[in-house]
Amino acid sequence: MQVAILVASVLLANVAAAWFHRSRGIDPGPILWKMTLIGFAVARLIFVLRHNDVYFKDPMSIIDFRDGGFDSLAGFAAAFVVGAELTRRSPGLRRPLTIATLLGSVVFFGGALINQALTPAEAPIPPVEVRRLDGSTLLLSSFVGRPLVVNMWATWCPPCRREMPVLKSAQQAHPEIEFVLVNQGESAETVERYLAAQGLQMRNIVIDPAKQLGARTGSSGYPTTLFYDAKGRLAMRHMGELSVATLEDKITQLSKAP
Repeated sequence: MQVAILVASVLLANVAAAWFHRSRGIDPGPILWKMTLIGFAVARLIFVLRHNDVYFKDPMSIIDFRDGGFDSLAGFAAAFVVGAELTRRSPGLRRPLTIATLLGSVVFFGGALINQALTPAEAPIPPVEVRRLDGSTLLLSSFVGRPLVVNMWATWCPPCRREMPVLKSAQQAHPEIEFVLVNQGESAETVERYLAAQGLQMRNIVIDPAKQLGARTGSSGYPTTLFYDAKGRLAMRHMGELSVATLEDKITQLSKAP
């Protein structure tokens, strides 16, 4: 989701720059692209350095931006510094460049706020009853008392399949946190066949055939991961695939929650 919002903000900023070029004969586009590329690179670099122990084990993962691992504030700061420096000798470009940049920034931060507002802050774990693969039932709210990571997934979803090993490793590495993987809309037989084929053995894999959890939490896309603190309050939401570094970053934030 963060990557999609970033793309939308860049597109709007460039539409504004193109309008200034056509109507006023002033082209802030080249500088805007330099700001975008440098800001993007710095945002990714800062995040990678913060989690160097993960990324340096698999250097190719550094350029896999699907995990949404960026330090947005560092990226924007770098972009503004670049813009200020490049327009120092071209004062005529400052106004159109500022307007284009502000439009893009409004979309980025506005989109982030909307995404955050999809579920009210500190929303409690919904009292949804799910089923274990052996047919017994489990109430999600029974996990209140420990930090909880709830992942909504499906066997037909490629990003869900890719992040399964990441969740498995995190479950093993963090016994102080409960992980519950809630399959949405599929049967126990389908899930068991998939797990057997992939050789995956994990705790708390459950099914939600009626997709109650997705409906109760406003989660229509998969994978979606919800992070609850020990009091059962929603602390974070992540829409899209999780990488090792992104998940570790979220877990660190969850562990610091009061």
